[in-house]
Amino acid sequence: MNQQNKPIHGVWASRWVFILAATGSAIGLGNIWKFPYMAGENGGAAFVLVYLVCIALIGVPIMMAEVMLGRRGGMSPINSMGRLARDAGVSQRWKAVGGLGAVAGFFLLSLYTVIAGWALFYIWEMASGALRGAGAEEVTAVYEGLQANVWLVLGCHTVFMAMTMFVVARGVNKGLEVAVRILMPLLFLLLLGLLGYSFTSEGFMPAVHFLFAFDASAFTVKAALLAMGHAFFTLSLGLGAIMAYGAYMPREVTDRKTGKRKPVSIASTVFTIAALDTLVALVAGLVIFPVVFANALEPGEGPRLLFVTLPLAFASIPFGMMLGTVFFVLLTCAAWTSSISLGEPLVAWLVEKGWNRIKAAVVIGGSAWLLGIGTVLSFNYWSEVTFLGRTFFGNLEFLTINIMLPLGGLLIAIFAGWVMKETHARKELAMQSFGLYMVWRAMVRVFAPLAVIAIFIFVALVPDGDDADEAEADVPVVETVVEPTGLPETTDE
Repeated sequence: MNQQNKPIHGVWASRWVFILAATGSAIGLGNIWKFPYMAGENGGAAFVLVYLVCIALIGVPIMMAEVMLGRRGGMSPINSMGRLARDAGVSQRWKAVGGLGAVAGFFLLSLYTVIAGWALFYIWEMASGALRGAGAEEVTAVYEGLQANVWLVLGCHTVFMAMTMFVVARGVNKGLEVAVRILMPLLFLLLLGLLGYSFTSEGFMPAVHFLFAFDASAFTVKAALLAMGHAFFTLSLGLGAIMAYGAYMPREVTDRKTGKRKPVSIASTVFTIAALDTLVALVAGLVIFPVVFANALEPGEGPRLLFVTLPLAFASIPFGMMLGTVFFVLLTCAAWTSSISLGEPLVAWLVEKGWNRIKAAVVIGGSAWLLGIGTVLSFNYWSEVTFLGRTFFGNLEFLTINIMLPLGGLLIAIFAGWVMKETHARKELAMQSFGLYMVWRAMVRVFAPLAVIAIFIFVALVPDGDDADEAEADVPVVETVVEPTGLPETTDE
């Protein structure tokens, strides 16, 4: 690698820190409930099996490409793509690929912190015991009251944005790395603790059956498309976050046994991230659905599950307020690690332009906060203000999730497979098996782009069909309220 391509923002302390950071980026609020529900409704183990195949054939190859581009570029996604385009002898217009991902991440950050702010509110509701013994009408009233209280939602949005940009402002090692070292183990511990409780619940075995019973009759062409789409979106591909984090990935680490330096494998690292992401999704299902089934509630509530169904369940079980508090702290941790990754690409780009990192974080965070006000108002005052049949929130969500992300992933695959010099790709990946390298190259050049095109058609060109809502990204903005009044419904964009 050229001297100029060395990372300029810092390097993760170890391979495992990068794994925690990238896994934190991938795990979002939607990941906590969407994948388990999709699996249960679409054939259980049959869906999980196809999903894993899609992860291996689509998600992993493109994620490897994105990490590779980030690590070789060593800068923000925009400038990394510029460097790599120059190395490949092609037009600097390829910088637009990095810009597309960074802007998509910025848009999602503005939406994300609004929805994540709701989780902060529910931590208080659970910890204070306000919902203890509450019935369906009371739980519904709390949710509707939250949406109607603009200043409360705006306050939660502000707090969560401040939490996010505080971490980003502190830089790679003092900010991002410290955060993921604390938040990700905490997330895993909370998840395992809730799993231990769920294991003792009478709803545990029905939940296992719901998730893992092999029901081939429920697995349709639609289910296959859902598995393919979720495999792409769940790893946060095309957002710039993985490319930015890849820029901080070390090339070598010290072997604890031998004391010698050894190369860090992109392939094995990405497979580990994909495995952890899937494992968290499955465990989340085994945490959520036993509570739902034990209280004879409906598992197919979709977005209502987080903010209506689960609070209702926690309100009626022993130690429910304590368990509910832990659950919403878990959600907050998942949202926090994701939102940090969404803010980093543009902040890094401004730093490279000579800005102080704190100033860059304040400007990007403040701009995203202002844009987020449109989302806050979409659930109350602007609920009747629509364009193309969607609210402000709906249009911004549709643009980012259904257009920008698939397009970004497709362009990343094309650049890595067809534009970047093969010698550079082979050197950066450093795969010991030439055969496995050729498999990756075939996947990223042919199969993954064709699959992403299929996903693009499915989610972008069929926005009003019954299935379109299932093809959304693993981000909470897609998994939550789209109708400003009443209870949240699954979006039909």
